Amino acid sequence: MENAADPLLDERLDPSHSKPNNGDDTAKHQKGFTMASDDLIHSSATALVARLAKGEITPLDLLDALEPRIAEVDPQVNALPTLCFERARDHAKRLMAKPVSERGLLQGMPVAIKDLSNVAGVRSTQGSPIFADLIPDTSDVMVEHIEAEGGIVYAKSNTPEFGAGANTFNEVFGATLNPYDTRMSAAGSSGGAAVALATGMAWLAQGSDMGGSLRNPASFNNIVGLRPTPGRVAHTRGGRLDSSLGVEGPMARNVEDLALFLDAMSGDDPRDPISKPRPAIPFLTSTRSGKTPKRVAYSPDLGGITPVDPEVVAITRHAAEQWAKAGIIVEEAHPDVHDAYEIFQTIRAEGFAIGMAGLLRDHRDQLKPEVIWNIEKGLALSVADIAKAETARTALMERVATFFQTYDCLLCPATITPPFPVGERYLKQCNGVTFNSYVDWLLIVGVATMAGCPALSLPCGFTQSGLPVGLQMIAPSNGDASLLASAHHLESVLRIDTVTPIRPRVRT
Repeated sequence: MENAADPLLDERLDPSHSKPNNGDDTAKHQKGFTMASDDLIHSSATALVARLAKGEITPLDLLDALEPRIAEVDPQVNALPTLCFERARDHAKRLMAKPVSERGLLQGMPVAIKDLSNVAGVRSTQGSPIFADLIPDTSDVMVEHIEAEGGIVYAKSNTPEFGAGANTFNEVFGATLNPYDTRMSAAGSSGGAAVALATGMAWLAQGSDMGGSLRNPASFNNIVGLRPTPGRVAHTRGGRLDSSLGVEGPMARNVEDLALFLDAMSGDDPRDPISKPRPAIPFLTSTRSGKTPKRVAYSPDLGGITPVDPEVVAITRHAAEQWAKAGIIVEEAHPDVHDAYEIFQTIRAEGFAIGMAGLLRDHRDQLKPEVIWNIEKGLALSVADIAKAETARTALMERVATFFQTYDCLLCPATITPPFPVGERYLKQCNGVTFNSYVDWLLIVGVATMAGCPALSLPCGFTQSGLPVGLQMIAPSNGDASLLASAHHLESVLRIDTVTPIRPRVRT
């Protein structure tokens, strides 16, 4: 296995190894910052949507603010390797020609799309050399829904190859670096999206999540990421038609912005058979309702199923204690998820085999070793292995649902470690425990995936060295609205700064 001392790996993890492609032939505008554009960069998405609706600003103003910010900041972190500003401006002009009432929930807000999802006419690589030059003719269903609600796509965010591995680097664009310390990982697989938000290169960014890919990067970059209930966000299906493992979801700088974006992303579509209709009450309305949970559980490690860094435990426990001081009943408890590791490994591998066996057959030499391992693990499964895991998963879901009859919300670390060095392909050990595979360290987020629960990562503090830590908040299946309301309340209690973006702290 390669390590950080390998010069070839060092080259791959160097942002200068990036091969950007703008998706159009126009050069970027090199505009200096003005006070007005800097104010826009620091504003929340909800505030900007209100101003768009009133005609105080236009979508073009927002694009004009973003472009120089990206030109200044992105070379230091490599979060948005593919830009499509000409396409975005064309879309903005078409939207501005419509009455305000027909411009959708987002009213022309710029949105970054993760490079796993196709955007028509824009380079869409999936972080893989296999698709390095792909420019699709059609967009993902999820992208269509966002654009129909007035979202304007201006960039694709970096991701590991096929979203595999919670460290954002690939052979096409190189690594995305953590803005709180550029020596560190941004996590993944929605690492580019999280870094863009944290550094003011995005107000709203879409991501996806199977093994924590919306939550781990949120934790590492001090922003908010939500894995919704499966089916909440319709998307183009690949592989297993009814899979509930991978979901699309929103990322933002604060909980209200997150809810706004989830409203725009939500809705059923006949092309996604498990997709759900929009709720009668918008998520943003529920978020602002002031409703709080009655009883909450906190667990440092979900019953010892995974090691957790002691500093992460201390910071997340302190956040839970702050909520208790604010009047919420908080008790140390956890559901019975003792067999989550086997279930997670088996069903995840099955998904890789179903969705990617053809790529292994035809492009093995272009796949990274971790992806090859995961596909081959899936192909080696027997029907008995899969049946055992699926049966055990159903039992786990039932136990978790029973747990939520007592508790409204479960708190635990969103990620078991603070950001680790970007040159390490994945976290290989934690608190004295050595991991056997590149996904072992993701079990604390894998539980919500297996249980079909909505879960988000909320910023809750910083380590002694100044690196962010996220608190995972898990709610019962279909409890997305109550989860957002709870997160909004806890956010106000903790008072963690999730609105003002930072400039990268470049360290060598």
